[in-house]
Order: sequence, then C-alpha cells, then structure tokens
Amino acid sequence: MTRGAGTTRPLVNLRHLLSPKPHDHGGAGTILAHRIFARGEGAGADFIDLAVLPPGTSIGRHRHGHDRETYVVLSGSGVMYRDGEAFRVEAGDVIPNEPFGEHGLSNDTDAELALLVFEVAAHEKEDTDGDPVR
Repeated sequence: MTRGAGTTRPLVNLRHLLSPKPHDHGGAGTILAHRIFARGEGAGADFIDLAVLPPGTSIGRHRHGHDRETYVVLSGSGVMYRDGEAFRVEAGDVIPNEPFGEHGLSNDTDAELALLVFEVAAHEKEDTDGDPVR
C-alpha cells in the first residue's frame, strides 16, 4: 500500500514499530514503546515516544532532571502517580510532569493503555535581577 498516486513511500503502522521494554523504570511487566522523534542525545535530549501498557503493566515511579515530561493518554485508563499523589487518568488526559518531580503510570484495567510521552529540556531563563524564571 502506498500513500497516494505517484508516490512509492509505503505506509507504516506504528504497531509494527513497537519494541518491548521490560520493567520500564522498574515497573511491572513489559510495556511496548517506539521513539517517534528525537533531537539530541543523552541527558537533555528532546523526544516523543509512543508507549503501550498492556493490562497489569506499569512505568515505574521515577524522576528526571531538568526536563519536562508530559503524558498524553490516547486510549485506555490507569492510575497516575505524581509527586506523592495517585489519581485516575483516561483517554484525552494531558499530564505534565515537572522537572525533578516523581511520576509513574500503572494500567490496572483489562484493556491496553496507549500514550504519547513528550520530553523537552526545561531551560531556565534569568530575569533582569539574575534570578531563575520558569
């Protein structure tokens, strides 16, 4: 199958690109993930991942450094842990995880939970007094 008349680029379904990630950040079971976009390497790299959490799996509770990680739930539901608080999330929810904050996500249902993970370096700027501004 191709994208349209006159092109030879094949369609790619993200489902075929997902790779297993056992015990992601110390979580339960094996999630599936694919890096859709990346700019830079190592700490401070910006990226977008597609992650799929099968029933009973989780992204373990963890912290990042100077970066902002945002989860966008595409389908399914689960329990989000953020900075000592637990709450339900479902399709359409956007969950910002601030720099140095603790967060994790668990699929406690019998259906898959799919999300996009956006991570960008949090660059601090200084105001005119030299104090950090976010």
